[in-house]
Amino acid sequence: MVKVLAVLYKGGQHAKDEPRMYGCLENELNLREWLESLGHTYVTTDSKEGSDSVLDREIVDAEIVITEPFHPGYITRERIEKAKNLKLLVTAGVGSDHIDLTAANERRITVAEATGSNVTSVAEHVVMTILALVRNFVPAHEQIINNEWDVAAAAKNSFDVEGKVIATIGAGRIGQRVLKRLIAFDPKELLYYDYQPLSPELEKELNVRRVDSLEELVAQADVVTVNCPLHESTHGLVNKDLLAKFKKGAWLVNTARGAICVKEDVAAALKSGHIRGYGGDVWFPQPAPANHPWRDMRNPYGGGNAMTPHISGNSIDAQIRYAQGAKNIIETFLKGSKDYRPQDLILIDGNYATSAYGADKKM
Repeated sequence: MVKVLAVLYKGGQHAKDEPRMYGCLENELNLREWLESLGHTYVTTDSKEGSDSVLDREIVDAEIVITEPFHPGYITRERIEKAKNLKLLVTAGVGSDHIDLTAANERRITVAEATGSNVTSVAEHVVMTILALVRNFVPAHEQIINNEWDVAAAAKNSFDVEGKVIATIGAGRIGQRVLKRLIAFDPKELLYYDYQPLSPELEKELNVRRVDSLEELVAQADVVTVNCPLHESTHGLVNKDLLAKFKKGAWLVNTARGAICVKEDVAAALKSGHIRGYGGDVWFPQPAPANHPWRDMRNPYGGGNAMTPHISGNSIDAQIRYAQGAKNIIETFLKGSKDYRPQDLILIDGNYATSAYGADKKM
């Protein structure tokens, strides 16, 4: 019999309103009845900060730990070292950058995530955010809820997506879906930058052109969307030096990871008007503190902020998929077969099972 520990976000009344919101603490990834019917112990919590947190107390003898990107329980080297029984780390969702993968690899701990569970949800959020920024939706909406009506004030910073050059940094599962959805808006051109080129057939299908240099990519684009993993080479990738090479008045969207963009540099570029807008739903740390500059940053026209809490991959449909994905991973572990879906694996048997993470990975 094993002990499973899950670090989840608190749902409160919302969890009662929508029982399929499986990712929250109250609905427990829909795993309790199944795990306890097999005789296993299941501990769930949202307490993850400080040495006296429930996470720190319960991880000591846990064999399986489940975490989420939306309320990340950071699985540090210190926590891994005191978790003597730990054998499996599961990300309910996509993105395992909150785990010290080097430390986990040294212990030969398997790390897996529910790959594909929320790629559609995130891609839709990217397209929505692009539209909100380019059409200047947020300031226009704020007029309505503030009982105002000034068409000119909103229209002076509103444009069409059609005819614009749109570029993605990263062209994996999410980046490809973003590109596919943008075809319908008849952009001037679609561009991508990735260490691994797409096949000629897929480039033709998506009507997309690869750019060899990140600096060249952002210099050509009216809209840049970040869709790459966070690792050593992408941490702080979008900084003041790269932002200086952006086309003046461009829009930037990031639903990948907050730490890929340097928060102070993005806020300064928006305030100066060098970029016209920034939107997304990922922050560092999470939850974002009240004084995080992305909460209230604006462009010179008073708009350009399309930030949300980390919800892009957390739609109800996505929660159903990633809860099932986490169950499938745990079920494989309990069988002792190691017959995981290859695309779900990050680490196994002391080795990286994917090219998406690792110190040697370069954009």
